[in-house]
Amino acid sequence: MSDALLGTRALRSLLGDWKDGGGPLYQALFDRIRLLVLDGRIPAGTRLPAERELAQALEVSRTLVTSAYRELREGGYTTSVRGSGSVTRVPGRASLAVDAGGAFLDFTKAVMPACPGIALATQQSLEDFGRYLQGPGYNFEGIPELRDAVAERYTARGLPTTSDQILVTTGAQAAIALLSRVLLSRGDRALVELPSYPHAYEALALAGARLVPVSVTPGEGWDESALEQLMRRTTPAVGYLMPDFHNPTGESMSAELRERTIDQAMRAGTTLLIDETSGELDIDREGSFLPFASYATPGDERSVVTIGSVGKTIWDGLRVGWIRAEPGLIRTLAAARPASDLGTPVLEQLIVTRMLADMPAILEGRREQLRAGRDRLQQLVAGSFPSWSAPPVAGGIASWVGLGSPVSSQLALAARAEGLLITAGPRFGLDGALERFLRIPLGYPTAQLEQGMDALGRAWQAIMRNPVPGAQAFGDVA
Repeated sequence: MSDALLGTRALRSLLGDWKDGGGPLYQALFDRIRLLVLDGRIPAGTRLPAERELAQALEVSRTLVTSAYRELREGGYTTSVRGSGSVTRVPGRASLAVDAGGAFLDFTKAVMPACPGIALATQQSLEDFGRYLQGPGYNFEGIPELRDAVAERYTARGLPTTSDQILVTTGAQAAIALLSRVLLSRGDRALVELPSYPHAYEALALAGARLVPVSVTPGEGWDESALEQLMRRTTPAVGYLMPDFHNPTGESMSAELRERTIDQAMRAGTTLLIDETSGELDIDREGSFLPFASYATPGDERSVVTIGSVGKTIWDGLRVGWIRAEPGLIRTLAAARPASDLGTPVLEQLIVTRMLADMPAILEGRREQLRAGRDRLQQLVAGSFPSWSAPPVAGGIASWVGLGSPVSSQLALAARAEGLLITAGPRFGLDGALERFLRIPLGYPTAQLEQGMDALGRAWQAIMRNPVPGAQAFGDVA
């Protein structure tokens, strides 16, 4: 298979204002391309434009581009392939994952430690596992026990649900990808929030969607006027929304906005993909909102598809999620699923079935953890970062911290040198926006949160003394 080619126009767009920040221009170009590779915006295995073409597009000398490409090659970020020019790669030492020795504290994942009881539930599930060994392990809709348990959980929360409305997936991301593939055609518009979960952007874009963003602002929430206008004028095929404890801002929609959004979706023929993976992670507002689909009037509920999982509530290592939709769509999704995967592992489904019975107690423990993280983070920001702002959130997995200046990517890069991996604001946006924000997770133990904030403090002082030229967001997220 030939390497993917990145055109000069596309690379120039990704580079943005790469000359800002001072220092040698070849170094600035190298830094920007290097960080785009680490960020994943330029995937590994991508063929970069030829030196002469890029020099002409950037209106710089070919010598400058040659020097930048040489730095990339010597740093292990590209390799020279006969007939293909410079092809990107990610060197082992630049991996964004925490290594086995724990050299980095990883804040790129807004998750919590596994909740108590998983080991016991696993042992107990082994007793149930035997009866599945006599038949095929493939099950495109999910095992009956788990579909029943998920339906019962929705019903208990105020949204009557039957098992034929549930399809079990291998995590929420698999649900987003499957829905995108089934509900979108190339060129369709997809309404998304800005900022939002970047892997959702990617799944929608891979399905051929044109993304239409509506802003979500800390303290203010959704731009309601823009949301209504975009729904009416662009008639998106789908709308991907996180109405409860939005990732990364922590905002939640009012009941009135939920009702209006569903009504507008019905009028526009839009299917709303409602991501409720963090919907039960309240801190201060227990039980104040029902599941989003509860706000639909009779007959309108078919425009709402709900995505859930246990990744944020129980443990991200249990790759089990689900889709709640009307039975006809569930059957369509099950029929389309084998093109991407053949079902969710049975043992994990059995474990989650047992864990769902204890969700009230599990959520109470999570509430205490998140409250401690939120309150401590606000204390640390107020005491050590007077120019920053950490808006209070009523729940969710992270705080969308305002930095007071557009240096988020520079700060993320400098933090790496201090032993901290953290995702900068632009990773949650489109076209490099959101440099004034940084997502800080709330679910880590207090000692780790304090360690991470100490590292951010050292990184902050470093960039205030010596800003990094050509910085760009990097880091994977969850």
